[in-house]
Amino acid sequence: MRGIKAVRKMIEFERKERYGFEDLLQIMKILRAPDGCMWDREQDHHTIRRNFIEETYEAVEAIDSEDSELLREELGDVLLQVVFHAEIESEKGVFDIGDVADGVCKKLIYRHPHIFGDTQVSSTGEILENWDHLKQAEKHQQTAADTLDSVARSLPALIRADKVLSKAAKAGFDWGSVDGALDKVYEELQELKDAVRDQTNPAEELGDLLLAAAGVARFIGCDPEECTVRSCEKFISRFRQVELLAEGKPLGEMTLNELTALWQKAKQ
Repeated sequence: MRGIKAVRKMIEFERKERYGFEDLLQIMKILRAPDGCMWDREQDHHTIRRNFIEETYEAVEAIDSEDSELLREELGDVLLQVVFHAEIESEKGVFDIGDVADGVCKKLIYRHPHIFGDTQVSSTGEILENWDHLKQAEKHQQTAADTLDSVARSLPALIRADKVLSKAAKAGFDWGSVDGALDKVYEELQELKDAVRDQTNPAEELGDLLLAAAGVARFIGCDPEECTVRSCEKFISRFRQVELLAEGKPLGEMTLNELTALWQKAKQ
């Protein structure tokens, strides 16, 4: 009848003061059920892929800010994404969250033979070396190039660059010192200048320069991704200071010399 909204049948679900992991699994099944949430039912791995990435970064930001309460919340959001993806596969009869847990448990046992086996180690270095060897065998990586190729292409570029170069270094392909890495940066910078001048694929040369810079980061003991993040924050802070020093004058109306002078003051 017109003017009368259909009354949705209440689902059977026990309200609690505190919920656990099994409750989360049940809620996800309810949301994905034929009479569940229309939005949740419409999702697949690809439509929520970005959500997974964003939630992970928000958890990382909570770690960086050392906010335990926020981290608790963000880890819950990451866990929701794991359960969501597992439920999608469960509906197809491929695997479920139990299979996910089974797989990671077996992986941890296999890669910790010094705990669950009779392997003897005397340092964390040996533990990591064993981990790499076991992972290569598990993933059927037969060559050093296979280990480089296994680094996920979906990683942020600087993180991927660091992992690729680190794996190459483990295979013996590395500079003897930071001086060699710095020389490579100068070399790539000159090639970029030439490419910009001659318009011969400067984008490729810029990529080579960034990769070389990531190589320097390894020698000075820093994460190139974190360095870039900190530099972005520093740039934003100085830019804000430039606006304050401009005393209300629109930056777009100022000359480059004026802006440069304000930037130098901001750096002080």
